[in-house]
Amino acid sequence: MAGGERARKVENATGELIGVTLGNDLFRVIPSELANLGLPELRAVFAARYAAGELMPYDSQGEQPTGRGAVIACVDTSHSMYEAGPGGVTREAWARACALALLDQARHAGRDFVGILFSAADQLQVFRFPAGRAAGIDRILDFAETFLGGGTSYQRPLSAAGELLEKEFDDASRTRGDIVLLTDDDCGVTEDWMRAWNDAKHRLGFRVFGVAVGVPRVAEADSVLESLCDNLRSIDNLTDVQAAADLFRVI
Repeated sequence: MAGGERARKVENATGELIGVTLGNDLFRVIPSELANLGLPELRAVFAARYAAGELMPYDSQGEQPTGRGAVIACVDTSHSMYEAGPGGVTREAWARACALALLDQARHAGRDFVGILFSAADQLQVFRFPAGRAAGIDRILDFAETFLGGGTSYQRPLSAAGELLEKEFDDASRTRGDIVLLTDDDCGVTEDWMRAWNDAKHRLGFRVFGVAVGVPRVAEADSVLESLCDNLRSIDNLTDVQAAADLFRVI
């Protein structure tokens, strides 16, 4: 799925309309195409053209670029992540698979990748995969298989991610990194820490994507997870790989 999204990814966000193109983006299909759905005899034709990517959506151009700094996946490895969901897939397995797909995404984009495994405040392990070096299979397996257990703390892994992006900015003047927080929990942070976190986001221009794994719906608006993330989604069905497709279109 991630590879497919990368293949159809565009650098510009939706903006000024510049014409009509071919594709299967239903959100941008021109009205005359959608009108065919109202005619029973043309629905099969519409479905065939959709499958072939031959519908006519509006073409547009924008000015919002994707990230250029490091991609950092913060993966919750607390005990609750090992609870199995539909199809027998555990939250931890889904989160690791997503993190490995993000590693692949970063490699294709020529961006550094960092995997941060976390649980309780005193449990943290960092795996770095610089863009200019080969990602050794042993190191990848260590990242995929290391288990910490215990509770959940957001401050420690996110502070570590912020420090890495700060160093990247100091060393290479790179901003616009992306942090992806994969967790099934919601835990508190201090007000002082939150102020420092927001200051760092403003200074370095990084984005934070939250993925609530195995949670039926996105956390309430007053939750810590909601306030930490610029973009938050819930993954309820762990067998549906398309549930996180948009993540790979914007990172």
